[in-house]
Amino acid sequence: MRTPIIFGGLALVLVAVGTLVVQKEHVLARGTPLLLELAPVDPRSLMQGDYMVLDYAVSREARPNEGTEPEQGRLVLRRDESDVGHFVRVEAPGTVLAPGEMWLNYKVRQGRVRLGAESFFFQEGHADHYAKAKYGELRVAEDGSSVLVGLRDAERQPLGSPEP
Repeated sequence: MRTPIIFGGLALVLVAVGTLVVQKEHVLARGTPLLLELAPVDPRSLMQGDYMVLDYAVSREARPNEGTEPEQGRLVLRRDESDVGHFVRVEAPGTVLAPGEMWLNYKVRQGRVRLGAESFFFQEGHADHYAKAKYGELRVAEDGSSVLVGLRDAERQPLGSPEP
């Protein structure tokens, strides 16, 4: 009796994980490119290895007023000619996007607006290379979900792996 329950539970977990992977791959393949300016970052964690905690400028601009904004929702952003996103407003019920605007999902955690792509991990010893990052590169789906795909420098050039 236990064996079918264990294998059934395992199958459900695998289906759930597979579904999440397929959704993220769909956003990567078909999502709109968006660059978000980074605020100062922390380039190290002793427990998890080298990584950057990303803080986006639009997150700071969209700070909720204490108790007046919902715990989660969508920001309305406008992309400029360089694909850099700029905060316009927090979505209100019945909001219709104007031409050139897009949604980006957010959650408020510990008084900060979080966009879901808050960490960027890299190989140990490469912190100096990634410290040059000025933009986070995301792919954003029509519903506002997003995936972090990389970091960019001040000239908006991708920061690939450093040369050995």
